[in-house]
Amino acid sequence: MPPLLFLLRHADASDAADDASRPLSARGRGEIARLAALLRGSGAFRPNAVWHSPLVRAQQTADLLLRELGLRVPRQERRDLVPEANPELAAAALAATREVVAVCGHEPHLSALATLLVTGRTEPVAFAFQKATLLALEPFGPRCWVRWQLAPELFP
Repeated sequence: MPPLLFLLRHADASDAADDASRPLSARGRGEIARLAALLRGSGAFRPNAVWHSPLVRAQQTADLLLRELGLRVPRQERRDLVPEANPELAAAALAATREVVAVCGHEPHLSALATLLVTGRTEPVAFAFQKATLLALEPFGPRCWVRWQLAPELFP
């Protein structure tokens, strides 16, 4: 398990006929800029790698946050992070890594994944991820505990 784990829901996206190709909206880009401004001075977000779903809005969210923070870390596109994926697949991949990872994905997957990492099961869901919400988890034995969570209403 990584020494620290970040779960980030993609920011607000524009409407499009093809769900997978929905880009970030101006509102979504602003959400990530404000999140980055909050994180910039704290040093609290320093992943060694970023995993994101193949959906455009998750890729753009990850790219924009890294660019805003001036971070150059490897990115990995992962099918086990799409909204309908089994969260146990992502949890198993995370258990096999030892680096600090930021995961950028979607609901309902992220809530189920966070719940699994903290409680050992996916239901009942114990977390709510608004768009652009960032959750920091720290492993503690076989599970994780919550270090902090930032939601858009907290962004400057």
